[in-house]
Order: sequence, then C-alpha cells, then structure tokens
Amino acid sequence: MQLGLDTAVLIAVIALVIGLAFVIPSFSPYRKPMPIVAFLLGISSGFPLTLLLGTMTFWLSKVGIDKSTIGFAIGLTTPYTLKFLWAPLVDRLPLPFLTKAFGQRRGWLFFIQALLVIAIWNLGTSNPTNDNLAPFAFWAIAVAFLSATQDIVIDAYRIEILSDAELPHGTAMNQFGYRTGNLIAGVGTIALASPEGFNLGWAAAYGFTGLAVLPAFLGALYAGSGRFDPTRANAMAEGFAAWLKDTVVNPFREFLGRNGAVLILLFVLVYKVGDAMGQGMLNPMIVELGFTDTEFVAINKGVGFVALIVGSACGAPFIAWLGMGRALLISGLLMMFSNFLFAVLAAVGHSPLMLAIAVGTENFTSGIGLTVFVTYLSGLSSLAYTATQFALLSSFAAVGRTWLATPGGYIAEGLGWVGFWIVTVVIAAPGMLLLWVLWRKGFVVQTVRQPSTEDDGHERPRREENRPAPART
Repeated sequence: MQLGLDTAVLIAVIALVIGLAFVIPSFSPYRKPMPIVAFLLGISSGFPLTLLLGTMTFWLSKVGIDKSTIGFAIGLTTPYTLKFLWAPLVDRLPLPFLTKAFGQRRGWLFFIQALLVIAIWNLGTSNPTNDNLAPFAFWAIAVAFLSATQDIVIDAYRIEILSDAELPHGTAMNQFGYRTGNLIAGVGTIALASPEGFNLGWAAAYGFTGLAVLPAFLGALYAGSGRFDPTRANAMAEGFAAWLKDTVVNPFREFLGRNGAVLILLFVLVYKVGDAMGQGMLNPMIVELGFTDTEFVAINKGVGFVALIVGSACGAPFIAWLGMGRALLISGLLMMFSNFLFAVLAAVGHSPLMLAIAVGTENFTSGIGLTVFVTYLSGLSSLAYTATQFALLSSFAAVGRTWLATPGGYIAEGLGWVGFWIVTVVIAAPGMLLLWVLWRKGFVVQTVRQPSTEDDGHERPRREENRPAPART
C-alpha cells in the first residue's frame, strides 16, 4: 500500500514539474535530456543503501538473527563517510579497455556496477543464520564498499554532464531518482521475497533488485563521456610521482588554496546539524506523545513524503529566482525556524493536525534545503577534480549530520521536548552566521559554480557583483 502511494506521489510530482517546464521558464530545464539522465543515475545510486540498512535488517529479523547481531548493519554506512579516501583513484586511475572505450567516468561506472550486481546476488544467496554469518557479512561489506564507490562515480558524472543552468534541476531530478531507488530496494524487494507478495524468496528478490543498476547504465550510454579531461587520467605517463601528486595531493591542495576554504568546510560541517538532530529524535517524541502506528504512517510517511518530494522539486526554481547565496540563506532559515513547530507540538501534546502541520512544513523546507545544499556542494567541486572534491565535501556533511547530532538524546532527556526543539533552532544559528560571513566576504557567489583556483574553462563569477548590497545609512 505504502509502495503504491509513494510511487504515485513520485510519478505525480515528476509529471507536474515536467508539465510546469512548458509554462514557467525557471522550470524549463526539467524537460531537458541531461536532468532526466540525472534522474536515472539517482535510481541506481539510491537502492543499495536502503537494501543494506532497511531491507537487509528486515530479512535478518525474519530469519531469526539476534538483535545484537543485526545492530552491526549500522557500521555498513562507514564506507559512505570515508569514500573520499579512495575517491582520488576513481578520479584519476584509468581502467584497461573501459576508460579508452567509454571514458573515465563511464568506464568506472560500468565496472563498479558489474561488481555490484555480482555482490548483491551473492548477498541474496548467502542464507544467513546465527551459526553461519560469515558469507553474509562478507558480501554485505562488499556491497557497502561498491555502493559508496558507485556514488563517487555517479556524483562526479552528474556534475560533469549538467550545464550550469541545468545543475540545480538535475540535482532535484537526481533526488527523485534516489527516492525511486529507495522504493525499489525497500518495499519492492520485500514484496518480491515475501510469501504475502510474489513469494520469490530472498535470493531471487535480491537478484531482481540488482537490476536497478540498469537506469544509470542506459542513461550514461546516452549522455556520453561528460566534461572529464582524458589527459588527466593518462598522466601516469609523466611518471608515478607526478601522477600521484596530481591524483592525491592536488585535489585537496586546490580546494584548501581557495579563499575562505576553512570557513567553507566548517560551514558544510555545521549547516544541517540542527535539522539532523531534530530528525534523529522526532520518532521517539511521536511515540512518547502517544500517536498510534496508523497516525504515524499516515502523517510522517504520507504527508511527510509528499512534502519532501514537492520541496525538492521547488529547490531548483528557488535557486533560479534567488541565486545561490540567497537560496542557501533563506532555505537554511526556513529549515531552522520550521523546528519551532515541533516545539509547539510538544507543548500541545497528542494532536494529529499539529503533527501534520509540523511534519509537512519541516519536510517541505528540508526538500528545498536538500536540493539547494547538494547543488552548492556540486558547484564547489572543481571540474578538474570532481570526484575527489565532491566526495570530500559530502563526507564532511555526513559527519555533521551524524556525529555532531548525536547529543540530541541527552538534550531531550535534560530539557524535555519543548526545550530540545528550541535548542535545535539555536544550534542551527552558527551555520547561518558562517554563511553570512562567507557571503559578505565574497566566498559564496550567486551563480551555481563557485570560485576555484583551477581554470576549468568556465567564466569566473565576479564576486563584487554577487555580494549582498551594503546597508543604507
């Protein structure tokens, strides 16, 4: 039932934004080929993580694996936060035959996807039991590593195939695709395996789910090799030391050599901490306030999902209307102050209407903020070192969303729910202050491509024209 509802919402929103693309100029890039390719890339990017953290834990519970053992699945997210460590190899190391035939990005994508299909199939056939978990654990770790590597390639390729005008819309379409991949791996795989569904068993269900790599494969065949400079992948001819310097040292040196680089990294780290802390403690509060399972599913998964998808769709026009700097600031403030509604909910108590208002508002603003923030990270990544720099930035953001948000439970315990949600608003304030400082100093500009020290062939934004106007005296 939930799969059908979520799928219908996704289809309706995508149809709506493409329809609006024929009417409203700021929506017009949605109907262009490359944003649609970004949607296909998102499907293949979105399914493995849900397959590991959602579907896999459900499967383990069904076959009687101990809860303490199931808990190890959280550790499978580690490759996603450490992927910047091997991203330089994906960025620069050419693959025999594949790089020459398809280009650096597509060669790596096809190679990793072939391995990912094999790993997912073997994971499905591993037949986990409390007495024999070794094969299952091996293939689960392999899927996690390959999935994180696929994300490195897909993120870089997405940035390189989209023009500046298409980047925000392609990012939003990529988010739609990611949600579609989540559905395929989540409810879709369980429906295929379950006796209450198609009753194919877990091996066949995982095998069919592995075919979710095909959308990215087909999209990449259509889109071509992108804007990656092939001479960089062949730089080993100059000697291993020179290649190693260009592969490992230069991407980080280039970024850290930018004006305001440390402030930018600090901003990326803290921008969504308040929002992440609130999300981590929302479900416990809902349970404590006495909401039923039916109310939870209908509001948090129904209203919330619709609002998130609609907000994501509005994120790209938001950037077109306001410019990147203002879009970051306003979307951040919207996410920040939407948490006040949960403080009101905590004060009111069990109120389905107030829960719907709070969840709908929070998910709508988070949808806008997600599209804007990922577009900003994409624009920060120099086209000379796309894979490495985006992996670094997204890893920094992931640390902010996870480790910095962990004290949420202690805060809620000490201050109560009303105090907790007020604290999440206060915690978001430093990110807004950092953004204002970056903007005033010209380190954040209004165009989606942010200034870098590398000449990637794009016209550099003029910082003076993109700063906020000084206050009148």
